Amino acid sequence: MKKFNIRKVLDGLTAASSSSSSATAQPGTPRENDVVQETLQSEHFQLCKTVRHGFPYQPSSMAFDPVQKILAVGTQTGALRLFGRAGVECYCQHESGAAVIQLQFLINEGALVSALADDSIHLWNLRQKIPAILHSLKFNRERITYCHLPFQSKWLYIGSERGNIHIVNVESFTLSGYVIMWNKAIELSTKTHPGPVVHISDNPMDEGKLLIGFECGVVVLWDLKSKKADYRYNYDEAIHSVAWHHEGKQFVCSHSDGTLTTWNIRAPAKPAQIITPHGKQPKDGKKPEPCKPILKVEYKTTRAGDPFMVLSGGLSYDTVGRRACLTVMHGKSTAVLEMDYPIVDFLTLCETPYPNDFQEPYAVVVLLEKDLVVIDLGQIGYPIFESPYPLSIHESPVTCCEYFADCPSELIPALYSVGSRQKRQGYSKKEWPISGGNWGQGTQTYPEIIITGHADGSIKFWDASALMLQVLYKLKTAKVFERARGKEEKPSTDIVDEDPFAIQTLFWCPESRMLCVAGVSAHVIVYRFSKQEVTTEVVQLLEVRMQCEFSAVDSPDPGGEQTPTLPTPAASTSPQDSEPPNQLSAGIDSSDGPRDNIPCLQVRSSPLKQSPGYQVELVVQLVWVSGEPPQQITSLAVNSSFGLMVFGNSNGLAVVDYVQKTLLLNLGTSELYSPSDPCQRQPRSPRKPRQPSGGLCDSNDGSNNSEDRCKSPTSGSTSPCNSDDERKQNFIEKGTVSFSACAVLTPANHKWLKTSDLSFPPQTLFPVKCKSRRFSKTVANDFAKMSRKISSSGEQKLELDGKDNPFTRSRSSSVTSIDRESREAISSFYFCESFPRKSDSLASPCLLVGTTQGSVMMAAISLQPGSDQKLQQPVSFASCGTLVQLKGGVLTMALLDAAGTLLPPSYEPWYDPNASDEEKEKVRRRRPATPPSSQEGQDTQFAVLCSEKQAKVVAMPSQTCIYKHNITETSFVLRADVVQMAGAYCIACFCANGHIMTLSLPSLRPLLDVNYLPLTDMRIARTFCFSNLGQALYLTSPTEIQRITYSQETCDNLQEMLSELFTPVETPEAPNRGFFKGLFGGGAQSLDREDLFGETAAGKASRSLAQHIPGPGSMEGMKGAASGVVGDLARARVALDERGQKLGELEERTAAMMASAESFSKHAHDMMVKYKDKKWYQL
Repeated sequence: MKKFNIRKVLDGLTAASSSSSSATAQPGTPRENDVVQETLQSEHFQLCKTVRHGFPYQPSSMAFDPVQKILAVGTQTGALRLFGRAGVECYCQHESGAAVIQLQFLINEGALVSALADDSIHLWNLRQKIPAILHSLKFNRERITYCHLPFQSKWLYIGSERGNIHIVNVESFTLSGYVIMWNKAIELSTKTHPGPVVHISDNPMDEGKLLIGFECGVVVLWDLKSKKADYRYNYDEAIHSVAWHHEGKQFVCSHSDGTLTTWNIRAPAKPAQIITPHGKQPKDGKKPEPCKPILKVEYKTTRAGDPFMVLSGGLSYDTVGRRACLTVMHGKSTAVLEMDYPIVDFLTLCETPYPNDFQEPYAVVVLLEKDLVVIDLGQIGYPIFESPYPLSIHESPVTCCEYFADCPSELIPALYSVGSRQKRQGYSKKEWPISGGNWGQGTQTYPEIIITGHADGSIKFWDASALMLQVLYKLKTAKVFERARGKEEKPSTDIVDEDPFAIQTLFWCPESRMLCVAGVSAHVIVYRFSKQEVTTEVVQLLEVRMQCEFSAVDSPDPGGEQTPTLPTPAASTSPQDSEPPNQLSAGIDSSDGPRDNIPCLQVRSSPLKQSPGYQVELVVQLVWVSGEPPQQITSLAVNSSFGLMVFGNSNGLAVVDYVQKTLLLNLGTSELYSPSDPCQRQPRSPRKPRQPSGGLCDSNDGSNNSEDRCKSPTSGSTSPCNSDDERKQNFIEKGTVSFSACAVLTPANHKWLKTSDLSFPPQTLFPVKCKSRRFSKTVANDFAKMSRKISSSGEQKLELDGKDNPFTRSRSSSVTSIDRESREAISSFYFCESFPRKSDSLASPCLLVGTTQGSVMMAAISLQPGSDQKLQQPVSFASCGTLVQLKGGVLTMALLDAAGTLLPPSYEPWYDPNASDEEKEKVRRRRPATPPSSQEGQDTQFAVLCSEKQAKVVAMPSQTCIYKHNITETSFVLRADVVQMAGAYCIACFCANGHIMTLSLPSLRPLLDVNYLPLTDMRIARTFCFSNLGQALYLTSPTEIQRITYSQETCDNLQEMLSELFTPVETPEAPNRGFFKGLFGGGAQSLDREDLFGETAAGKASRSLAQHIPGPGSMEGMKGAASGVVGDLARARVALDERGQKLGELEERTAAMMASAESFSKHAHDMMVKYKDKKWYQL
């Protein structure tokens, strides 16, 4: 019988219904099956969560299994995180989302009980890789306040807010009829309610005695057999916790006034001892001053020394502002350990699980609000253990995130080698004590790297291979800048009040190891990777002035200029270098006018010692423009093969040659459009259009009237490199040409003059006024095509000499705000080798530019061949106008070859910049360029373009849109990436409505559409990212990374890849009672709780008290979920297994009885033979 696949049917329906809009082809375009044979099908995709890394967000409780050595942490959102050895982690979630108030392990049983704030308790099965709830019990009339499960017991004590104690059988999760009522526990003469139950524990030496602590300060020792109180202990202060001495003769209480009271169980009249650990002892013998409450105390004994008393809280009230402390009292010494965050809970780890033996504590696990600390009690000074878990993701808030799967194999060892030198010293030399579980046996072997950018300017590289996470290397970008030592020294040029070094966006090339980082203070840093330590005497700096045409300025400002601050002789020729660089004094408001030409941060002037790893190559800073701060950078890209870095914001874009440390291009967004481009968008403003000048974003030469500027964009654009005669004529009549130090455009053959051919110094930006001269039409054609001007302040000064300044215009704050909102920002870049013009037959270096209004433009890059000439020859650009128009802002762009394979940007193989020249030459071989040729009338590439609303595939060089797909109408795409899956490529999208979708390439056929996660936090939008091979991640909370997969293969193998929490371990032997204790009745007294709490003795509990809910992992849940023939078969198989198991047990018992009978018969026969012939008096 042929297998029925509903997914294929849905695919067919989807393809049929969306054929008109999803895959609209131009007339004459080949059918999708004729263009590229696609291999990806919907069967390759399935969405599921894999693992969660990081510190549990808002932790609330903790438990430890001393035999399995597994730690469980509950949170205020109902999450459970379980930790074992390094790489063994597990996450599960309670459906209700209520806070976890307490956790209790069934020690060495592979089970865990959780109590929630919604008065429900749950039993988790940890024997499976993904834990599941076996049973739940929801209390209706009682509020749960405390739980206690004795070691090797199946009866769980539950204390309530009313002061009652109920008992639950954890095997069946049914309530016992045995109830300890509060009015029976306290004295009859007591007139007030004792308050909630805050503690329950049984006497370590007598399981029949139960110690109950009430909030008011009353402690009761309850006899379970006689159902009455043996002793009652009263104290004036409220109780927070109680701890037993292992011999069961004493217990300690912690109180709200910072005192510890020690009681002998047979002397309830008064405490045997009262101490205030942090209280000042008055000389006159009076009671010490009260302190803060001691929230928890633990009393642990050792066989060979003094006991340990560990407590949290209890500090004196005069320590205002002091951090939370953990106090360790051992003999006469008291150690106060300060913590970075408030303490949520702590546990003392002991060698034995038995409460009636010497505890032998060896460590303390301290759960803080934002950290997990384990203290070594066995070493002097109590050092902490080095944590193997990735709990420091939130050390500084994460501001951006990138995910790289299938990286070069040598990257992780290289990053680890430089990162290992950054590790802190002073950790405990012992192994991490939480060492349970086993790693998964996954087949996923490719290396994965996650990069996180943080608010303090740091960047962390993480090894994310095989569903694990381990920090490799940390880079601190703030070291490049001077830090203000005090608030009064804080520069007034900051555009953000807090975290001026925060990472805005980053770009990383794994092959060349180039790293480019953009910060919120409008700065960009280019890093190279080196294995050698260097000291940089002067940090290389470029200051760039970017302003929009309609920026709020009162006078013409020099736009598009470069303010060289490099320590080179040529820099002194620039008119901007009249004062030393990096001086922030010019940035303070003075009588001269508003702040101008100064950056937001000050680059350090002292030598910078750079350790092995990423080292600063160049710093680029945007400067203030006439009192207006620079706009934050929105997009970024680097290409090591071209030696270029490009960044953009709402004003425009700038291209920097980081090899020559020069600014190549600086222009506004509108200047990228072709002069006759119908897709050109400009802000509407009632103000007079700005006249041509050297302004950075002065793209409008006055040739476009208001009617043209308000024209709506259309999908079909004319040839982007054709310009109209009016534009040429206007350009000729204006007669103002600006030359830059880096690139000068010459006539129509698109050659570029070298700066050495010019008579002026290479660092000088020189204006030429040509009012009386007209250019030839050929020259005017090229200048009109190039919608850019790079000018200097010298040109500004020349133009300002005239009285009738064309820049003078009225000002309006309301108009300014309108213009600022309507700016078209740069949203994405993509370096590639393609065909910038329809007539091109050979691919050449290009830059694709996407904007927030859906325009994708292409710029041709002129590079000189050979790496040796790169340092002498200039790099130049020519804008070729709009390639295509999409709905919404452009998110991602890529290039495919004729076979549908991704054409990645070219790169230069990594070499150590500090190595010798010979070693550099061995490695420094540019990637062999094999630009595809295009025969006449034949397309050899596909440009893949995805925006917030739709995706398009454009054939190159014909620039024909062959496929189009509207991704969403009612929402918008937050993140889109072109990724590799199962040997092919597709577009992966994450929408704001929570849908995750994939589209095939190049036909844009929908393959996956799952409503996964609605956008509830901007954190998700900021950090969601896809990677190759079906991997993705996002920051699910401020402290946790959630990894997901959209690969069917990964989902199928997930069970094998996940780690195991439970491993079979033998329970340690119980402590030996000793001869005399056994003879005279000493030692621990056992209790048959079944006789007391079972249904036959205690009866049934009230049905209205609590409701039993079978969990999905229980047998009842399985029976409820199963249905039809499959369910019947499953039930029959389970019943058969149970019957076989019972028959096996019966057979074993029968064999044991036969062996016992045979042994008895043998012994009887021996006795008979021995005494056969003896008289009675001889016996």
